[in-house]
Order: sequence, then structure tokens, then C-alpha cells
Amino acid sequence: MDLEDVLQDAVMRGASDIHFCSGQSPWARAQGELFQLNGGAVQNGQSSCWLLQVLAPFMEKSLYARFLEGYEVDFSFATSRVGRFRVNVFKSQKGTGAVLRHILENIPNLTEINAPKVLPDLLKSAGLFLVTGPTGSGKSTTLAAVLHHLNQTTSQHLITLEDPIEFIHTSQKCLVTQREVGQHSKSFSNALRAALREDPDVILVGELRDSETIRLALTAAETGHLVLASLHTRSAAASIDRIVDVFEGAEKAMVRTQLSESLIGVVSQTLYRPIQGQKQCAAFEVMVATPAIRHLIREGKTSQIHNAIQTGAAYGMQTMAQAMQAAPA
Repeated sequence: MDLEDVLQDAVMRGASDIHFCSGQSPWARAQGELFQLNGGAVQNGQSSCWLLQVLAPFMEKSLYARFLEGYEVDFSFATSRVGRFRVNVFKSQKGTGAVLRHILENIPNLTEINAPKVLPDLLKSAGLFLVTGPTGSGKSTTLAAVLHHLNQTTSQHLITLEDPIEFIHTSQKCLVTQREVGQHSKSFSNALRAALREDPDVILVGELRDSETIRLALTAAETGHLVLASLHTRSAAASIDRIVDVFEGAEKAMVRTQLSESLIGVVSQTLYRPIQGQKQCAAFEVMVATPAIRHLIREGKTSQIHNAIQTGAAYGMQTMAQAMQAAPA
């Protein structure tokens, strides 16, 4: 098998993810459904060897060494014929495996992803803005569209901290600096701490993974920066709980206070298919940090956030159920 031939076949069939499993033909996911690509399965040892052989040239030596030591590794690469991919390589019972996520070459704008109409106004403020949702729900695409919007409409310094770098942003009205964790910095927290000394206006944190990163993100948001970040949570209320629960009991009250003061809003998204066979679309729950929402966060009353969102249409808020009800059929 030729890697580019397999990737090209998958992308031409609308695939978002391509799976390579030792001893099997490649699989792909399009519009949320898995299917097997053409190509004969090869023996387990040959498959593992082939996969490592074709992917190794795209991996940093340090990543390749970590993989050989038994670690899963993430990286990205681009081919001349097919485009850019985010890759996770791992070992399994059957040998080496990999999942490649296709990254769109052209970054969509907010209109093309059907982003909430209130979003451009939220981005005019300093503070913390969260994009959340399960894996594969389009969070990276939404954040890329947000950066693209800022790059076209403002004059700022945009710093992205990613693992790995996915969409490539070219400086337009903004200066864009993209850094990859593992290659350009040891961790999100190290990169975020350094970013505060790099004259940023906007900082994108690929994922809020630990208490130190969250603490630094809140500090950056409090000190006049727009901080964009993602979380693997399914709702605004769950996002608040996830951030607070990362900290020990003594710190929770302080974090709730910081969050209530610095949060701009939360957009939680999922993908749905209007009609069988049609392309998947994103639906968004939107929470805007109004005084009432800030009070609920500060007092730890996250169970009441859903009701506040449900009645907050005047501020541009909507629950996921309201978003699905208003979505085009």
C-alpha cells in the first residue's frame, strides 16, 4: 500500500479519520460512520513494519524514541497530494496502529460553521472563552474559525499552544505565532507561562489538562488577555464543574471566584446529520457570562446554569435542545 494513495482515497470519500490496524485493511470514518477501505490485509509483522516505515520520516526523533519506549505519540504532517493530518500512533495487541485526522486546508469562517451569532461580540472582550464537546465534535475547527475571524478583523498578536499544531494560520491583520507542545515547549503550562512574556493579545490553549495550566489560563484572562481553550465536556455547566474539580478542596472557592470574574462564555458543540446521507453539521449550546451566570458560578450553583441558559435568549444564549430545535432540517 502507498500511504498517500490510501489517504487520498479516504479523503475523496469524505473521511475525517483514517485508521490503520496491523493485519487489517485500513478503515475510515465519514459522516460519523466507519467503513473499510479497499486494500488487502497484510501479515501482522509486515503491517507494523510498513506503518512505522511510512510514518517515521514525519516524526521528530524524540517522538520516535518515545514511541519505541512504549508511549503513544501525537504529531502532524502534510502531504503534497492530500493535505494535512493530525496523527496518533500507538501499540496494541495486534501491533502498531495509527489514527489520522484530516485537517481542512482552507480554514472555515464563522458563517461556514454556522457559529452562534453572539460569538463575534464575545470575542471583543478580554477573558476566558471555552469551546467544549466530545472528541470528534469539531472543537478544533471552531477554534480555528475563531482565530481566522480575529486574524481578519483585528490587529493583535495571536499565540497558539497546540499538541500538535493542526490548522496553519498565516498572519493577515494579526501577527500569528504557533507553538507545539513537545516540539517547541515541554508542556502546556511551560508554554503558557512563557506566552505571558511574549506580548500576546490572544492566547489559544489547545486543551486545559491540569491545574497548573488552568491556573495560568485564569491569570492570563484576568490580566487583560483573551484566552481561548477547549475541554472534553458536553455542556457549559459540566465545563465549570470540570475546571473547579481539578483543584483541591481548599482552592475550589478561589477558583470559582476567579472563573466567575474572568469567564466570557462557553460554547458546547455536537455534530448531527440533518438528513441521512447529508454532511454533518454542528449544533451549539451557548452560555454567556452574564451577572446572573457569574453569581451561580461563584456560589457553586452549577445545577441552575441550564435554566439560566434556557431563559437567556436575549443575551444570545441557547441550550443544546433549543439549538437542535432551531437547526435546519
